Amino acid sequence: MSELNLQNNKKEKQKIQLDFKDSKYATGRRKKSIARVWVKKGTGKIFVNGQDMIHYFKRPAHQIVVTKPLEEIKSSGQFDVKCNVKGGGHSGQAGAIIHGMSRALLQIDSGFKKILKKSKLTTRDSRKVERKKYGHKKARRSFQFSKR
Repeated sequence: MSELNLQNNKKEKQKIQLDFKDSKYATGRRKKSIARVWVKKGTGKIFVNGQDMIHYFKRPAHQIVVTKPLEEIKSSGQFDVKCNVKGGGHSGQAGAIIHGMSRALLQIDSGFKKILKKSKLTTRDSRKVERKKYGHKKARRSFQFSKR
């Protein structure tokens, strides 16, 4: 019984080897996350850190966000995407993948620029976590006031 579990775990952990030699490369950033993205003509598969996108991002909201650039240009089944993401959490990583994917799609066809720019996918979201200040509980939240 334990041997079967070990074999199943090994199959899941094996990284998928993909051929992305004739692809376009771009880098995307969001919060603390950096995504290296390769896009090429294909069948619409998206791989993140060697795993299928559905297995990497468990929340449906993140899965929808990652596929947004392909849906905007109405070609969700025409491009294969391979991403290596590091840093930050899942939300920041999904945003970094969007940014990188849209930049790579612009290299494939510059006609997508008008559509992607209109939905603000080519611009880096520069918002970051504000630092905590001394004398405060968080960045802006003060300690509870006590009159006496």
